[in-house]
Amino acid sequence: AICCSQSHLPHCYFSSWGPSNGDESGNLSKSQRHLSTHQDLDFQQRRVQINSILRSNEQSVSVPEFDGRGLSVVRKFESNQLAANTPNEDRRSAATCLQSKGMLFGVFDGHGGWACAQAVSERLLYYIAVAMMQRHSLEELEKCMEHSRPIPPILQWYKHHTDFNYRESASLYIDNLRVFWQELLDSDEHESGMSPQDALDYAFKRLDADISLEAQVPLSNDLMRSTAIQVAFAGCTACVAHVGMDGIHVANTGDCRAVLGVQNEDGSWSALPLSQDHNSQNQAEVERIKAQHPPSESDTVVTDDRLLGVLMPLRAFGDVRFKWSHELQQSILASLESGVDLDSLNLYQYTPPNYLTPPYLDVSPEITYHKLRPQDRFLILGTDGLWDELGSEEAVRLIGEHLSGIHLQAPVSQSERKLKLGQMHELLLKRQARASPALDTNAATHLIRHALGTGDYGELSQERLASMLALPEDLARMYRDDITVTVVYLNYDLRNNYENWAIQIRTVTVSINETLDL
Repeated sequence: AICCSQSHLPHCYFSSWGPSNGDESGNLSKSQRHLSTHQDLDFQQRRVQINSILRSNEQSVSVPEFDGRGLSVVRKFESNQLAANTPNEDRRSAATCLQSKGMLFGVFDGHGGWACAQAVSERLLYYIAVAMMQRHSLEELEKCMEHSRPIPPILQWYKHHTDFNYRESASLYIDNLRVFWQELLDSDEHESGMSPQDALDYAFKRLDADISLEAQVPLSNDLMRSTAIQVAFAGCTACVAHVGMDGIHVANTGDCRAVLGVQNEDGSWSALPLSQDHNSQNQAEVERIKAQHPPSESDTVVTDDRLLGVLMPLRAFGDVRFKWSHELQQSILASLESGVDLDSLNLYQYTPPNYLTPPYLDVSPEITYHKLRPQDRFLILGTDGLWDELGSEEAVRLIGEHLSGIHLQAPVSQSERKLKLGQMHELLLKRQARASPALDTNAATHLIRHALGTGDYGELSQERLASMLALPEDLARMYRDDITVTVVYLNYDLRNNYENWAIQIRTVTVSINETLDL
């Protein structure tokens, strides 16, 4: 097993850097050569262990440039997860919209357990896709349901083999999704489907309302009911991107983050944020929440950088403990069967301090639109476990240099030329670290490796990485959070490709017409 603290890691990690114990000529004795070989094997075994842990949840999907309906803005995407909690409370989703256009990507950070993140990761993309569907497509769905025929697929999912669904709740989820599209059909305004921006906003709010309602109504069996209550009392943040021909729409609620990687004319990289963190570091967000409550609560709504001194994200799915009245919470928990172990479901009778004028929390997403440009190369979606360790600019630089294979170094400045010897050595170490070759083909793994293993000079420290990965389950969450990353590579030359594709279509059409005329 990998040692669990840096002080306990064997010296063999750095055996080739230390002083020689051989003779004056530097030759090693037979016993020393045997020890060196043993240390090298130990090093290789530890590196294999580290790679196995880091890469166990990798996902890489290439997207066809043309899928029969049009060109794809996405070339491929790569994703990965690394747990700190047991089990992992993060989730991720990716799918192509089959009844409308574009692709959807989401990362979800659960708290109070994984139940809410699991439900939202399964359901939210369906709600978004249905909201964007045209009336005639929704009518076809309804006809199939009425006549018990298979419904046309709404999404093409890209699942990792470790992903799973709430099978015991599948019928409930389908029934409520059907109610959603029935209401859209009843609306006189829903003909061509909602825009991505409206669909994202409506879907976030509607799913959260359904989660709340499902926990309050009678359900067909006790397992389904306890699951619904568990989902509602847990919580999760979410960051979802719709990537289409008209650009990128990002909907964010909570402290996950979306960052666009932009390549500048000189080949360097810059980060363009497409979301804002909804936490106490966002002063506008704090003021927004304070404005929703009486002035007498201005000092208690956000305390110790947390909502009511308890919750770090200031927007979230679920978390009915911050939305329902105290009486409703008690009533729902009391309605569970007496034999149900509330602790096992992460449920407990608890009211946050100064809980005077609920709701204190909502799910309303903040939506950002960005029109794609040729210099926009990739999109990073990450849960806050990544951003706790890496800044946005650093993450974009790591992915950009991983993508291009080019590590740009700024010229040594005049002030740097005057550095003392020790400072110059530190500068050289930092520059050397930036030029180190990537160890992972998957860009998401590359980010996670650097997030946990970067040393004082920007170098990858095998010792630090081993220590972080070897922490026992009961300690890991004290040092790091669950990390989920999805990197979406964009077809940055899309405009030229689209024009060429349109010309080809016109050429083929003309040829067919000429043939028919003959």
